[in-house]
Amino acid sequence: MLPSSVSRRQFLKYSALAAAPLILPGRVWAQASAPGRRLTLGCIGMGKMMQSHLGAFLRRDDVEVVAVCDVDTTRREDARDRVQKAYSEAAGTTYRGVTVHNDFREVIARSDIDAVVIATPDHWHAYIAIAAVNAGKDVYCEKPLTYNIREAVELMKAVRRTNRVLQTGSQQRSQKEFRVAAELVRNGVIGRLTAVHVSFGDPASRYDKPAEPLEPGLDWDLWCGPGPLVDYNPFLAPRGVHSHFPKWRDTWEFGGGMITDWGAHHIDIAQWALDADASGPVEVRAPDGWETAKRGAQLVYRNGVVLSHVRGKGVSFYGSEGEVHVNRGKFEFVMDGKTVHKFWDRETDRGTSLDREVILTEREFLADAKVKLTQTSSHFQDFLDAVQARRRPICDVEIGARSVIACHLMNFAYHYGANAGWDPQRNAFTRGGDRKWLTRERYRNGWKV
Repeated sequence: MLPSSVSRRQFLKYSALAAAPLILPGRVWAQASAPGRRLTLGCIGMGKMMQSHLGAFLRRDDVEVVAVCDVDTTRREDARDRVQKAYSEAAGTTYRGVTVHNDFREVIARSDIDAVVIATPDHWHAYIAIAAVNAGKDVYCEKPLTYNIREAVELMKAVRRTNRVLQTGSQQRSQKEFRVAAELVRNGVIGRLTAVHVSFGDPASRYDKPAEPLEPGLDWDLWCGPGPLVDYNPFLAPRGVHSHFPKWRDTWEFGGGMITDWGAHHIDIAQWALDADASGPVEVRAPDGWETAKRGAQLVYRNGVVLSHVRGKGVSFYGSEGEVHVNRGKFEFVMDGKTVHKFWDRETDRGTSLDREVILTEREFLADAKVKLTQTSSHFQDFLDAVQARRRPICDVEIGARSVIACHLMNFAYHYGANAGWDPQRNAFTRGGDRKWLTRERYRNGWKV
């Protein structure tokens, strides 16, 4: 749904883009294994994360990228050139079927686009995703799924109301080491679960950088969008094509620090193992010395298990009979105090591999497991399959929303230094909380979710 501030004239201009002719490459698009026509994609937010996503989509024959969008001229033009070059080379002819856009509303207004991929800064995720599903688009949205708790609730409602597919970009769900770790916990292989430790970086801080000259080619007002209109500094949005993750994610104004950045990944896996995909924590505890603390916040789940933010090994599960530690490309399984299978460091764990250790663990301890979690070989493939089959993907909107709600609750503990009770069904504090934390105090320019 377009904001009320968009005029009828603007809407008609956006909608008219759908009628623009596309010059398609002369090749067979659809794979024999992929039923139906190709999926047409619009990519919104052409920064570092989308650079990787775009490359993956351009290598596929069952999708076609027809639109790229970014508030930075250089980034969107570079993305257009990548698409045209890839498709021209594949087709053996000149391809000019991709359009460039500054405003995401132009993309979601097009009737010829089936799905959008959202990799903007976090403060834009919910608004664009809700607008997209209201316009009939399926969505692949980067994590963290929302900037605050209210946005998570509203996004869940919108996806269910419109019956669209939304895949959260929590790709660890599609990696074998994380699935096996979660299955070890869910099947009681490590005994009664006693504690969960998650390791990632610091909470956010206030934006305090000095103003720097803003060169032409960046729509700074639209970049800020629903957030405050702060002075420009490349700390937030470096110009042009860049190979690093910008620091807007470290600010309270536009992100949630590493709590929502990496925390959205690791807490997601923790809740998978805790069978909390449809619920979440019931209590949040502040760390000692919360004014300066960067670790120590805790989430408590209905079964009494405490999840702690620590300096550690990614995600660690501790049980009465064993433990399992998992991170990207790393896995360690311990029983009765002895390491059973491990691949954590290439130097110290020579002679084996991650796949070998994970597969052996699965064969030896999970062959007769009663709980079998969803398996996917590719997060993108699972999204595309879900779109074709009209089913929920492995990291559906509710899963992504409840994971980020847990992250926002942890950030509450660091920001307020308070303990609070939480009702994951009503998404409301039951004691000790502050309702102001649920949403942004002020949304700018009519961008309120």
